[in-house]
Amino acid sequence: MADGILAQLNKASAAEEFFTLLEVDYDPKVVNVARLHILRRMGQYLAGEDFASATDAVVAERCKSVLERAYADFVASSPIDQRVFKVLKDAVAPQTKAAPTLVQIGTLK
Repeated sequence: MADGILAQLNKASAAEEFFTLLEVDYDPKVVNVARLHILRRMGQYLAGEDFASATDAVVAERCKSVLERAYADFVASSPIDQRVFKVLKDAVAPQTKAAPTLVQIGTLK
């Protein structure tokens, strides 16, 4: 393997390639519904990782573990339930309503 696992993952263009590269079993039905959500969640989990002094084998194993964890999130619940993307978070965020402006009838012309 000439390229390290991170370089290979950076070249991947489909969610299925991530699963194949990291040798993670998956149900195509789950991936078809939540592919971007799974990869986004994987990225969120990887953001906390430090690969600076890790060997490629260790990096690959940690990436595999993180992908399995992200995939499991969406096997157990839906993308709507997980709300990975901002648009889904905003959809349930409490909306602040401005108080209605009261106009006295006598001031209208």
